[in-house]
Amino acid sequence: MIASRRMMRVLSLALLAFGLTGCGETKSPGFQGWVEADMIFVSPDEQGRVVKLNVREGDKVEVGMPLYAVDDDLQQASLNQSNATLANAQQAYDRAASLSKTGSGTQASLDSALASLRVAEAQVNTSQTRLARRRMNAPISGTIQQIYFREGETVPAQKPVISILPPGNMKVRFFVPEPELTKLKVGEDVRVTCDGCANDLTAKIYFIATTAEYTPPVIYSLDERSKLVYLIQARPNKPDSLRVGQPVSILVDGQKP
Repeated sequence: MIASRRMMRVLSLALLAFGLTGCGETKSPGFQGWVEADMIFVSPDEQGRVVKLNVREGDKVEVGMPLYAVDDDLQQASLNQSNATLANAQQAYDRAASLSKTGSGTQASLDSALASLRVAEAQVNTSQTRLARRRMNAPISGTIQQIYFREGETVPAQKPVISILPPGNMKVRFFVPEPELTKLKVGEDVRVTCDGCANDLTAKIYFIATTAEYTPPVIYSLDERSKLVYLIQARPNKPDSLRVGQPVSILVDGQKP
């Protein structure tokens, strides 16, 4: 009976040791991170009411495609006034030029009329630009992520109506402990894994922080140094395979999922 118990104990310890060894050799959590993106926010220069939406969330747009339009009554009135001022300035300049040719006018009067004409022309150009910017086109190619104001709603100046996500603006952010920092360099590829992700998903490191996160305001001990982490950012090779906010694991050479 005693020999049997000893044999069972030895067998149990052997199985436990084998299981721990097997797990240690095949499993590695990697570095935990998540997916973020740098959105492009498209805003009007001046306050106005949205009168037309040409896109919906999820639509893919190319550079120059129409996105939305804001009412332009005030801008059109400003342009009409600028054109009228330009017409008067042109008449005044023509009159001053005629008088100057006959010797009845002075050079000062001609110079003043010319200056007024140039100012009026600049005002027309400004009014035309303000009017044109009431109809916003896509400044970059990407996917419409969110619409913040709908038709009929008034949007304040500089407030975004639409946000666009260009594929190249997707990024993976993760933190690496200080002892592991030497394993990673800018320009290197790392493996990205997540639930449902393709097996060949990688990302290229483009940023490694030079300042540690969560650093205590004291002289570091060896134990404290091991707790320091550094932010690293990488661009995925297949951005369409990821979603903003998605948790991911980052694996470097030698690590297995």
